[in-house]
Amino acid sequence: MKFPIRLSARRKAVALSGATTLVVAGLITLPATMAHAAPGCDITYTTNDWSEGAGSGGFTGTVVVKNTGDAITNWTLKFAFPGGQTFTQGWSATWSASGANVTATALDWNKNLATGASTSLGFNGRWTGSNPKPTSFTLNGVTCTTGGVTPSASPSTPASPSASASPSASASPSASASPSSSPSASPSPSTSPIPGVKVDNPYSGARGYVNPEWSAKAASVAGGSRVSNISTAVWLDRIAAIEGTTGSSSNGSMGLEDHLDEALRQYNAGTGPLVAQFVIYNLPGRDCSALASNGELGVDELPRYKSEYIDPIAAIMGQAKYAPLRIVAIVEIDSLPNLVTNLNIPKCATMNSNGGYVKGIGYALNKLGAIPNVYNYIDSAHHGWIGWDTNFGPSAVKFKEAAVAEGSTVANVHGFITNTANYSATVEPFFTITTQVGGQTIRQSKWVDWNQYVDEQSFAQAFRNRLVQEGFSPNVGMLIDTSRNGWGGSARPTAASTSTVIDTFVNQSRIDRRIHAGNWCNQSGAGMGERPRANPATGIDAYVWVKPPGESDGSSSLIPNTEGKGFDRMCDPTYTGNQLNGNNLTGALPNAPISGAFFPAQFAELMANAYPPLS
Repeated sequence: MKFPIRLSARRKAVALSGATTLVVAGLITLPATMAHAAPGCDITYTTNDWSEGAGSGGFTGTVVVKNTGDAITNWTLKFAFPGGQTFTQGWSATWSASGANVTATALDWNKNLATGASTSLGFNGRWTGSNPKPTSFTLNGVTCTTGGVTPSASPSTPASPSASASPSASASPSASASPSSSPSASPSPSTSPIPGVKVDNPYSGARGYVNPEWSAKAASVAGGSRVSNISTAVWLDRIAAIEGTTGSSSNGSMGLEDHLDEALRQYNAGTGPLVAQFVIYNLPGRDCSALASNGELGVDELPRYKSEYIDPIAAIMGQAKYAPLRIVAIVEIDSLPNLVTNLNIPKCATMNSNGGYVKGIGYALNKLGAIPNVYNYIDSAHHGWIGWDTNFGPSAVKFKEAAVAEGSTVANVHGFITNTANYSATVEPFFTITTQVGGQTIRQSKWVDWNQYVDEQSFAQAFRNRLVQEGFSPNVGMLIDTSRNGWGGSARPTAASTSTVIDTFVNQSRIDRRIHAGNWCNQSGAGMGERPRANPATGIDAYVWVKPPGESDGSSSLIPNTEGKGFDRMCDPTYTGNQLNGNNLTGALPNAPISGAFFPAQFAELMANAYPPLS
C-alpha cells in the first residue's frame, strides 16, 4: 500500500509484426520500412565490492542494457567473468551460470525494449584476488559496446537466437495490487534519490512496500484481499531473521536482503518513491517488563547485538543497489520507556545500570543513520504509558541520552513513533482532556486516571514539542501505528454519552473498548484503524501499519518454541491481571500462537471491527 497508493496501470506490450520477404543477397535492396530489425546494444557495468578477508570478498553488480538498435521483443544477455569470479544470485532477469559464463534472460515485464531504451539488472557474486570487469557482452548474439566503446574482444559465449527487448526508459508498468508483481523500467531521473540527502518526510508522495509473505497470509482469510496489499513493516526480531529462517513459525522465511530486493522490484514496477519499513527489535535483555516479547540476547550481550545484529543489518541496507529506496527503521520498541517507569522490575533496573538499552540504541542510530536513504524513528511508547507528567518529561530526557550515545547525534533521529503494536485510539472523537462532566474533569475518570492525554494524536503532537525542547530537530516527525486501533463494529459509540456521572460518561463515550488501557495482548473487539497515509495531521509524518494485523502479540498458553518467545500471562484470557493493568482481566483472545505468528481468528475480527469500515 502507499501513502497514498498510486500505482499506474500495467503498460501493454506492443507486438511487432511483419511480412517475410525472400531476398537474394546483392540483388534486391529492401526499403527501410521492410528491413529486418537492426541490432545494437550498449552496456554499463558497475560493481559495489566489499572485502571479507585477505584477498576475497563479495560484490553487487549492476548491468544497464541499452538498446541502440531497432525495437526488440525479447532478449538474452551473456557475458563471462574474466577473473574467476562466481555468480550467486540475481534479480530483474532469469539468471544462470556455468563456471565463468553468465546468462540473463528477460522476464515478461521487461522483455520489450524500445529503441534507445534501457533496463537495469542486478546480481551478487564472489571474487578472489581481484574483481576485474567483463570486457565483452552479447545481446541476442550481437556484441555490445561498453560505455559507447566497441570491445576488441570477441564474445566469450554464444548468445541465444531469441529476439530481445526491454522496457523503454519512460515506461512504468506497475505492479498489479499483488505484491508479487514484477518490476518495470528504471525510474525516470525525476524520481531518483539525491545521494546523501534525506527528504523531510519519507512517506510524503511515496508508495509503501507490501510484504509478500504477510500479504499471502492475509489473503488466505476470507475477505483478506481487501487489505492484503496494504504496506506493513517487517520485524527483524532475532539474528536469524536477517538471513531468513526456513520453516519459521513467525514473521516468515524471507531475510532482510530478500525483502529489500522485493522492495526494489516493487519500486521499479511503479512510479515515484517507495518506503520499506523494518522494525529493529533485538536489544539485549529486550522488553524487560514483559515475557512474551523477551528476546534471544541476555542482559550482558551488547557486543553480540552490535556485531551479529546491527552490523549485518547496516551492511545490507547500505548496499548501493538499494539507494533508490526510502528505508525506515523503527528502532527498538518498548525499551527506553521501561527505564523511566519500571525500574522496580529487576531486569529493567539491570538494563538501566549497565546501559545496554541506551548504548544499543545509540549504536543502532549511529550505524543506520549514516546510510543516506535510511530514516530512523525511535519508538516512544504510547499515551497510556508515558502520558503522565511524571513520565512525559523524563522519557524525553532518556531518549536524548540514547540519541547521543555510542557516537550518535540527534541528527541520526528522523522522528519517533507512538502506539507501535498497541491499541490506543488515534483520536477519541467524543471527549478531550478538557471535557468536564458533572463538575469533574475527564482526568478524574477511572479510565483516564489523571493522564494528560486521552488519545495518541494529541499525545504524539505534544510529545514532539517536548522532544524539540530537549534538543531534537524542529523538523522531527511523528508516526502513529494505526494497524489495530480502529475499534469499529457494533460496540463503537456513535455519540457522546448524556450521563452526568464521570465514569459512566467516559465508558459510554470512549471508542477504545479495552477493559484497561494497560492491556496490550491480542485484544478482543479490536479493529483495523486508519489506513496508512502521509501528513494526516500537524507534526505527524504518517499513519502506518507497523504491527501487521493478524500477527500475534503472544501465546494464550505456554507453547515451547525455538525463537526465544516466552509466555506472558497478560496474553491469557483467564488471567485476572496485576498492578500494571489495575488487576483487571486481560481482554486477550483465546487460542493465540506465539508472538509474531499469524493468528487467522484475530485477523478476521480485526477486519470485522475495522474503522473506517472495509468496503
